[in-house]
Amino acid sequence: MSVKINRKPLKREISKCDIHVASTITIFVIMALVLFILSTFIIDRYKTIVIPKDLYFPRFTVVTKTRHSSIYVFHRYPSSLTRGVEFSDSNGLVDIWHSMSDDEIIEKAKRVPHVAEDPRKIAFMFLTRRSLPLRSFWEKFFEGHDGLFSIYLHTSPDFNYEPPNSSVFYKRRIPSKIVQWGKPSMIDAERRLIANALLDFTNQRFILLSESCIPIFNFTTIYNFLMNANESFLSSFDDPRKIGRGRYNKQMSPTITLKDWRKGSQWFEVNRELAHEIVFDKTYYNVFHSHCLPPCYMDEHYLPTLVNKIRPDLTTNATVTWTDWSGGGSHPTTFTKKDITKTFINKIKYGSNCSYNGVNSKICFLFARKFHPSTLEPLLKMAPTVFG
Repeated sequence: MSVKINRKPLKREISKCDIHVASTITIFVIMALVLFILSTFIIDRYKTIVIPKDLYFPRFTVVTKTRHSSIYVFHRYPSSLTRGVEFSDSNGLVDIWHSMSDDEIIEKAKRVPHVAEDPRKIAFMFLTRRSLPLRSFWEKFFEGHDGLFSIYLHTSPDFNYEPPNSSVFYKRRIPSKIVQWGKPSMIDAERRLIANALLDFTNQRFILLSESCIPIFNFTTIYNFLMNANESFLSSFDDPRKIGRGRYNKQMSPTITLKDWRKGSQWFEVNRELAHEIVFDKTYYNVFHSHCLPPCYMDEHYLPTLVNKIRPDLTTNATVTWTDWSGGGSHPTTFTKKDITKTFINKIKYGSNCSYNGVNSKICFLFARKFHPSTLEPLLKMAPTVFG
């Protein structure tokens, strides 16, 4: 007796099982893909929300490589603080232009080290309208000292001229805004320069200069003078005259009193610690911005008063930039081609007496102003003597 087996239902069952397994695998793959995408999104959101944005330094743009070029890279330390590491064969970044706002750059500057790293550099911060008419003289000054200085240019925002790529001033402009004499925008520009310069961890001293300034000693003398100085050189004094105390506004009280009020030269030199304090301030800046109105000028009173209030121990209350105010008026004497002689330069260099680190010194000034563009030719002829 034979038994007949019907296999068709079994085939149907196997087919249904295969389809079920395939469907399950497909669903699993889709779920895994969705989970991966979701986890990536969550991690990205965690970085931007949970981790403060202040811990990130935006990347600078390096567009051209020359003998003055460098690369700016970033890496993370165990402390979770981000720091910049600069690889350079000269004086700093080729291109320091970036898209950060003033608030963003200041927030970054607040979080950089208070002590400079080696090799320590001087940040030369030029506050100019457009080009540097005495650029060639400055290039002679910087020649042969790559790696010991950084340059920052604050110009009119519509100015986009670049010197040759062999120049130390090539691509050294920072994002700039319009500056008006005697207005808060002047202080904004100074703070902008300091904040940008603080992002270089090797900058130890910060000097503010104009397009009409010149160095009156060689680089080595100025470098050693500033690096070995115990204090900064920011002029701050109590002026009882109408152009001093007479500019004080009682509405500044009680934050700033008449006893706190100081006057000084706009052209300062500060160490890294004091540079931090200047950038960090909001309290006194806001008071000045609201109540220092003509005939009060922020560039003559804000920093002298600020330093007197917060860190009077960090400055000599003197400037290292020589200026001739003997002619009277609101602007100092401007020197022209006929004024440039060895006797004149030596008088500026050694014609004063001051104290340096508690010791009497004949070297009181390192820079001088105001020099007309016509002085470039005689200055270049004297460069071997001045920088010798």
